Parts: sequence; C-alpha cells; structure tokens
Amino acid sequence: MNQLEIQDLHATIGENEILRGLSLTVPKGEVHAIMGPNGSGKSTLAKIIAGHPDYTVTSGAVLMDGENILELEPDARARKGIFLAFQYPSEIPGVTIANFLRAAVQARMPEGEELEAVEYYQRLYEKMDMLEMPRTFTSRSVNEGFSGGEKKRNEILQMAMLEPTYAVLDETDSGLDIDALKIVANGVNALRGPKLGVLLITHYQRLLDYIVPDHVHVMVQGRIVRSGDKNLALELEEKGYDWVRDQIGEPAGV
Repeated sequence: MNQLEIQDLHATIGENEILRGLSLTVPKGEVHAIMGPNGSGKSTLAKIIAGHPDYTVTSGAVLMDGENILELEPDARARKGIFLAFQYPSEIPGVTIANFLRAAVQARMPEGEELEAVEYYQRLYEKMDMLEMPRTFTSRSVNEGFSGGEKKRNEILQMAMLEPTYAVLDETDSGLDIDALKIVANGVNALRGPKLGVLLITHYQRLLDYIVPDHVHVMVQGRIVRSGDKNLALELEEKGYDWVRDQIGEPAGV
C-alpha cells in the first residue's frame, strides 16, 4: 500500500513515555498536519520516523508502503525515501551546500551509477530559483551563519533535490517572518503531488494558510485525539488546546 502508516506506537526517552498508542496514516499525494501543545510528542514522532537513537520504541510499528522501517538504520530509511526537515537545522562548517547535496543525491543512486555534474547543477539551480535562493549559496557552508529563514529554505532545497516518498517537516515555520514563511510554503506546494506524502508538524494555524492540508490531526499527551479538515486548525486557533483537552477529559496544562 502506498502510504506511511503508524500503528499503535509507544515510545520512551529514558524513563519517560512520550508516545502512548499513536496511530496515523499518511497516503502518498496527501498533506497531513499535526498540531498540538508543547510537550505533546510531535517532534518525538518526527525523530522516531527518521530513526533518532535517543528514543526507544516499546511497541507498535511504522510501515512505509507495507514495510516496517523501525528495523532499519536512519540512512537506510532515508535511501528508501524518508525525509526529515529539522526544527533546528545543524551547521556543518567546511562543507558547502553544493558538495553536501551532491553527496546526498549520490547516496540515493544505485550502486555503480555516477552523478553527472552538469545535470546535477542544472537541477540544483532550478530548485534554488524556485525557492528564491541566490546561487552564491552553493559555495556557503551548510547553515553556517544562516538566518532562520535561510536554514529552513535550505531544508526545503534538500527535500526538492532528494525527491523523497514521504517528507516529515518538523515545525518548519518556527522562527520565520512572513516573507520567509511564504517562500518556504511556496516551495513545499511546488513539490506536492501524487508521489509525495507530507506530514507537517506545526504549532500555529498561520502556516496552514499557505500550505493547505488535506487533513489536520490534534496530538495531546502522545496520541492523536482529534482529526478533521483545515477547519479544525481554525477552531484550534480560536479556542486553544484546552478546548480539546476538555472534550477528551485530559486536565488542562498537561
């Protein structure tokens, strides 16, 4: 089946249980947004899908087109088509964007195939133009000295070049002014299509004005408690998360 399916996922970090029976399905061709208060487990979910070693999955499965990827190392998940855009992208001094992306694209190619330089730069410049990134960026070290908006644009550039099957965008809107937000959103929208499933994690409804999701899910205390269309995000913006907690019987402030 062409979908990313999370089945009854339980996970801990140290002694603390973060995910408590989370289930969610993201088919290819759809954008699903997850919203929720701080500490609800949204970023934990993103990192577990990507394979972060600090988290322990105690039960459940993450199926990518029917295969449980929890048994795979992070690099194997990435080669199969999982992409994670980080909330706080790391700086890599001394490694240029051009060389970093070239190595990443090469790693996704079948063994023995070589990336053709002219074709690579043609694709790179095309994607950079889409994201309104000056071509001088290619010679800059990855994220070193970048503004918040430049870091997030660079994450979407990586996504555009790697052409993943499923992309998890972890609070891509955090730290962005409205102009940078629009540019990043335009980039994501340009990549939408039948071959890509997107899981968009955000605190705020404003991002969903620009990337209109097919479905919105509310996460509280490590599980999905409500699902709906884009109007659910508007309702959350108006009423806050205590409204959802009251409906499901969770104490406010948890």
